[in-house]
Amino acid sequence: MTIRVALVDDQELIRVGLAMVVDATDDIQIVVQAVDGVDAVAKLNETPVDVVLMDVQMPRMNGVEATGLVTARENAPKVILLTTFDLDEYAVAGLRAGASGFLLKEASAAEVLHAIRAVHAGDAVLAPSTTRRMLEQLAGARAASPLVQRLTARERDVLMEIAQGLSNAEIAQRLFLSEATVKTHVGHVLAKLEVRDRVQAVIFAYENGLVRPS
Repeated sequence: MTIRVALVDDQELIRVGLAMVVDATDDIQIVVQAVDGVDAVAKLNETPVDVVLMDVQMPRMNGVEATGLVTARENAPKVILLTTFDLDEYAVAGLRAGASGFLLKEASAAEVLHAIRAVHAGDAVLAPSTTRRMLEQLAGARAASPLVQRLTARERDVLMEIAQGLSNAEIAQRLFLSEATVKTHVGHVLAKLEVRDRVQAVIFAYENGLVRPS
């Protein structure tokens, strides 16, 4: 299966560079290029894609607003935000808007390709250098949501591991479970917390004080 990708960035050089990286693969194809959020929303109305690489800071409509519009659709594509600075305040807002992760523009070609494949498979992608700062912003003293009470003890354990950024395989090893069992638990966690993906589950955990940055 070929993963269809949209590139959204107001800088032509960035678009050209990303297109060269993606076009060198056999399983990923660029099908849309857009210069800002307005252009992206219009083009994605006409051409379905699986993953969007979305710049944050763009004229007319920024990546956060565009992400909210794109991910609100039925059968919405996954969105990976691209940020220039690891202190970019829009990263958190973008994740809240529905993005499945974010990368710094200095990420390597291998990291970009891994991110595309990972979010397409349903995983989250968070740039390691910015994750801690993001979680510090999300951590608060608010009471836990009543939705937490829906979780079983084991599902809560799994949520805690998700919040630490662990993959299903790593969670399975840590909790002495099979990977298939972990996958089932993850599905239950997402459904019970009414979140779309692992990134939203991480945000939920930190916003509700279930875990805090180390």
